[in-house]
Amino acid sequence: MAQNDSRTATHVHSVTLVRHGRTAYNAAGRLQGQTDIPLDAAGMWQVERAGESLRRLYVDGEQGGRPHARQMVVSSDLIRAMQTAHAFADPLGVEVHPDPRVRERDFGEWEGRTLRELEERWPDDFAAWMAFQGGEMRHGAESKHDVGMRGTEAVNDWARRAGDDTDLFVFSHGAWISQTLQTLLGLDLVHPDFASLVSLRNAHWVRLIPMDLPDGVIRWRLAAFNQGPAAVEDGGWADPKLP
Repeated sequence: MAQNDSRTATHVHSVTLVRHGRTAYNAAGRLQGQTDIPLDAAGMWQVERAGESLRRLYVDGEQGGRPHARQMVVSSDLIRAMQTAHAFADPLGVEVHPDPRVRERDFGEWEGRTLRELEERWPDDFAAWMAFQGGEMRHGAESKHDVGMRGTEAVNDWARRAGDDTDLFVFSHGAWISQTLQTLLGLDLVHPDFASLVSLRNAHWVRLIPMDLPDGVIRWRLAAFNQGPAAVEDGGWADPKLP
């Protein structure tokens, strides 16, 4: 998808979109949206493991990392994303830039309610939501299109703020990442229901690499999707044994 002109603007070497760790709302099956919920103990454990993996893979050079590259870190200003961002950035001594454009989708009056409660109280709207038919829109939810557009604006803005010696890391939320990614890749034009991607797991990430086309357009290409720390393979990721 056309993003900017490389003849007049520089851009980062890569973009990694990271979902926050687990919260008490996640554990209870409650819809969070823009409600400001901190990580629970399991979530803090998850983001520590994710931070370690991200630094090893993309900073220290184990998997496409460049040891002499700069890192730019941007986060949703909601606490669960900020905690996740700091778990990665603080050991590197890198500043975290909060940006409200990176906040989770607003789910209106459905926020704070469990999925079971939504299904029991509004069965038709819940079914329509689960079928990607917009049942949540009757309860004050932000449209997926609007989430994707503000997310794309934020990613492109930060991507243009530094040259190709920089890797951009954006710490955000499940719905935001899904809808932003589908907009960046142009999937929303093919499937406007935004049903093309599965949701990321907590403390997992997506990685994008820019491709400069001959006409000066930048096209974002998907290099990794729903990737997580090696600890995931050991089991117990949703409810780990805490040290």
